[in-house]
Amino acid sequence: MKSSTTMLPSNIANYASFIISIILLIVGSKAQLNSTFYDNTCPNASSIVRGAIQQALQSDVRIGASLIRLHFHDCFVNGCDGSILLDNSANIQSEKDAAPNTNSTRGFNVVDNIKTALENSCPGIVSCADILALAAEASVSLQGGPSWTVLLGRRDSLTANQAGANSSIPSPFESLTNITAKFTAVGLNTNDLVALSGAHTFGRAQCRLFSSRLYNFSGTGNPDPTLNSSYLTTLQQICPQSGSGFNVANLDPTTPDTFDNNYFTNLQNNRGLLQSDQELFSTSGASTISIVNTFSSNQTAFFQSFAQSMINMGNISPLTGSNGEIRSDCKKVNGS
Repeated sequence: MKSSTTMLPSNIANYASFIISIILLIVGSKAQLNSTFYDNTCPNASSIVRGAIQQALQSDVRIGASLIRLHFHDCFVNGCDGSILLDNSANIQSEKDAAPNTNSTRGFNVVDNIKTALENSCPGIVSCADILALAAEASVSLQGGPSWTVLLGRRDSLTANQAGANSSIPSPFESLTNITAKFTAVGLNTNDLVALSGAHTFGRAQCRLFSSRLYNFSGTGNPDPTLNSSYLTTLQQICPQSGSGFNVANLDPTTPDTFDNNYFTNLQNNRGLLQSDQELFSTSGASTISIVNTFSSNQTAFFQSFAQSMINMGNISPLTGSNGEIRSDCKKVNGS
């Protein structure tokens, strides 16, 4: 009895140590990113990003939509690691040249401006991947959308994945089934899909991304039957059949530069610009239809879901700890 009594404290200590270790493992796996990551090392990071985007919006009303698209296209390829920002080099085939990005992704100069400002304020601290996450939130909130607490602590990749960009980024020409599968592959669900598609409440799209709907949909020789007829006429004027394909149309014809829930009302009225947009509402029996209806009738519900889905997307396979690096120039790996 005596010996067991003397052993008890050490047993308790060992057990407590074991439990603490388990808790730390669980917390570490769930919370690799956190909202206070730069509080001590670069406390002005968020305000620097926001200020740069406010300035950029004065001369380019499209920049918010362009920046959130960079974050989206980054996260779907090897996770949110800033790989989309890397230029071609001896060892890197840039994701910028992948089909979903070439001649369409934009805003890289604003990212560079933000990076320069951050390096001047706190050199070597804020990653390019985190710049994209912060820029996405600022872009949405500055144009009328929700704010959310951005989780931080991502590090930058040492390489790019052009083939992955070609295969993993959802395409405007794909079926809802295929697009859903691409979201599932990165851990996002149907609610995330519909909410994140709502980012098409602002910004533009080039004619080449939807012109097949206007003239020869799926090889029928006729327009997409789900297109509202007056909207079809408007789009045909913007995108003549013999045109270059690089004219742009508003993704949201009602409030093109405001982040709101009109995107979903447009879908109900058969005024979705991209095939991948309209399919959310016009695919018979799809589980997305009821979500579109909810977001159309309740902007608060959309904003709440969008904010959470942006956090979910921002959590896709980040590089943390000692993985990757903090690039000093977002366009190239350090030392290259």
